[in-house]
Amino acid sequence: MKFFVIGDIVGNSGVKKVEEALPSFIKENKIDFVIANAENSAEGMGITKQIFDKLVESGVNAITMGNHTWGKRDIFAIASDERILRPLNYSAGLPGQGYRTYNYNNKKIVVINLIGRVDMPVLSENPFNTVEKILNKIRNESNIVIVDFHAEATAEKIAMGYYLDGKVTAVYGTHTHVQTADEQILEKGTAYITDIGMTGPKKSVIGMDIAASLKRFVTTLPERYMVSKDTETVLDGIILEVNDSTNKAEKIERVII
Repeated sequence: MKFFVIGDIVGNSGVKKVEEALPSFIKENKIDFVIANAENSAEGMGITKQIFDKLVESGVNAITMGNHTWGKRDIFAIASDERILRPLNYSAGLPGQGYRTYNYNNKKIVVINLIGRVDMPVLSENPFNTVEKILNKIRNESNIVIVDFHAEATAEKIAMGYYLDGKVTAVYGTHTHVQTADEQILEKGTAYITDIGMTGPKKSVIGMDIAASLKRFVTTLPERYMVSKDTETVLDGIILEVNDSTNKAEKIERVII
């Protein structure tokens, strides 16, 4: 079984890139299931119902979020939809779900969305303890488990990879928008990469306008971030191949479109 996972979609240009590239990519690469992180898709903060519909129509099966989950009010209208997830370790009782089970070709695929706590400006529960509880709960109810860990610190992401090695099929990082070159199958069989990258304007500072970003860094004065208007876009992600018999990860490959 082949999964395609799309790195953080940033702004309208990122959404358009998915619309243009994904349908043919699915067909050409015989992709079975698509996951995309879309917490920055609505001009850098949150997601709208319109964008949600566009991504689903383009072939995305599961949409994960992150620290900008609540950036647009539309999230409250779509949070209960089975195709969208918000971080599992947010406070109990919030709208939406942090993990969902998808039935595909007689397989039960569980997608889990977690958020990190190191240098992350949102309050959340311990992601390690939280995911362990859920894994114990679904141990006999899943064939394939894939984890999106939306975190800032590379050390926290790498630690999560080792913590979940042998317990889940794959762990991949999102949030930092820069694709890392450490894709691997860990010792106990879990596929891992620290960050899968970004989908959006190429000439930018992780998707944002260069001038605005420079002003913030050079002067330290507050400046509103804006998504770069560069028309050249890039789609980063990974292809994950899972053995149909063992449900173990066989290959993880970085993709740049």
